[in-house]
Amino acid sequence: MGAPKEIVQRAYEAFGRGDVPAILDLVGDEVDWEFVASAGLPYAGRRTTRDEVAAFFADIPRADQIHEFEPREFIEAGDHVTVLGWEKSTALDTGKTFESEWVHVFTVQGGKITRWRGFFNTAARYGK
Repeated sequence: MGAPKEIVQRAYEAFGRGDVPAILDLVGDEVDWEFVASAGLPYAGRRTTRDEVAAFFADIPRADQIHEFEPREFIEAGDHVTVLGWEKSTALDTGKTFESEWVHVFTVQGGKITRWRGFFNTAARYGK
């Protein structure tokens, strides 16, 4: 099963390989997954099933080309893991390359991710 931090690290390793099925294997049957951003961002919003989480991962490359994506710090507190990171991406709708720090907050129960929140500087993406 693994400790929450280990489960989360495995998810990032899978993301780095582009292995979405491996990520989905780490997601619970019931999940509360939300990228907090304006509704205009295709991957923003809440998802509650594995299929919807799969759609989240499909929406990312339709909106942004990720050049560099670095989880930098993992902070574990019981069932919760907060990850601080950084990315450099290009917004495909504007062609603008942007950099942003990001925060992802996970809850892991029974060896599965049951809750996720993602945040980054959307103003950097939109050039504001």
